[in-house]
Amino acid sequence: MRILFIANSTAASYSSRVRIVVAKSLSADHEVEFVTTERKGHATRLARDGALRGVDVVVVMAGDGTLNEAANGLVGTNTALATLPGGSTNVFARSIGVESDPIEATGQLIEALANRQIFPISLGCVNGRYFLFHTGLGMDAAVTNRVDAKPHFKRLAAHPFFATQAVVTWFKDVDTREPWFRVQCSDGTVVDDAMQAIVMNQQPYTYLGSAPLVPVDGITLEGPMSVLISRSLGVAHLVRLFQSAATNRRYLEKSKHIVIARDVESVVVDGHRPVSYQVDGDYLGDVEHLDIRRVANALNVVLPTRNLTPTSDI
Repeated sequence: MRILFIANSTAASYSSRVRIVVAKSLSADHEVEFVTTERKGHATRLARDGALRGVDVVVVMAGDGTLNEAANGLVGTNTALATLPGGSTNVFARSIGVESDPIEATGQLIEALANRQIFPISLGCVNGRYFLFHTGLGMDAAVTNRVDAKPHFKRLAAHPFFATQAVVTWFKDVDTREPWFRVQCSDGTVVDDAMQAIVMNQQPYTYLGSAPLVPVDGITLEGPMSVLISRSLGVAHLVRLFQSAATNRRYLEKSKHIVIARDVESVVVDGHRPVSYQVDGDYLGDVEHLDIRRVANALNVVLPTRNLTPTSDI
C-alpha cells in the first residue's frame, strides 16, 4: 500500500527515535512517505493532497486535534485514516483499541493493514467541520480554549493542567447563572435553558489518566449520535457529573439538571449569546448558531484487528 505518514513534531509522544522505528516498520511492506505538520490546519491540506495523489492510507501520529484535521481532509475520498498515539490523551485512538505505546500500536497497524481491516464510519459535522468523537459547547469549549493557549503546559502535564484550567475558567470566563443556549434534537428533545452540552459520535467523551469518562453509553461509530445537555454549572453538580461519568452514571441518568438525548441524527443550537464550541478537543471560537448532523459512511478508517465491526469491508 501507499502510505502517507503525518506526524506532529510537537506532540507529547513524538520523538525522532519513535518516528524512525515506526517508519522503518511500516516501510518493510509498504511504500511510505513521511511529512510533518508546520502549523494549525496543515494536516488537512496534507491529507487531502495525499488522497488526490492516490495514497491508500494516511497514518497520523499526533494528538486528537491533528487527527481531526486529517480526517477533515479525507472526507469524501477513498483514502483511509489510521492513527498512532502521539498526543497527551489520544481519545479516538484509545476508543478504538489502539495501544498506548506507539511501537506496540505500530504492530497493531501492520497487522490490520495486512488483514485489510478498513471500515467506513460515521462522523459528526458541526457548521461544516467534521468530528470523530465529540463536539463540546459552553464551558467545555471555554476550558479547551484556555488549555490550547498554553500548549507547552498541555504537553507536559495534560490532565492536571486541564483540571486547573477548568477551575480558572469557571471563575473567570463563564456566567454560571444565566442559560447560554437552546438545544433542539432530531428526536424531539428541546432544552431552552442549556448551560453546556456534549454531542457524542463515539464513547468515551475523554479519559482522565487511565479512566474513561462515559456520560452516555451504547454509542458506536456506525450508529446515531447522543447528546448530553446540562442545565447547571454549579460546582457540586459538575463534580457529581464527572464522578458519575467515571463510575456508574447513576447521577447522570437521574439528575434534574441533566437531559440526555439518544439516537440523534441532527442538533440545532441557538445561543442566547455567543456560544463557545470545540471539536475533538480543538477550540473553534464563539458563534450564535450551530447546525450539527451525523454523516453516515463519511470516512474509511483502519481499525485494530481485535476491534472488528459488523460493517462491511471497503
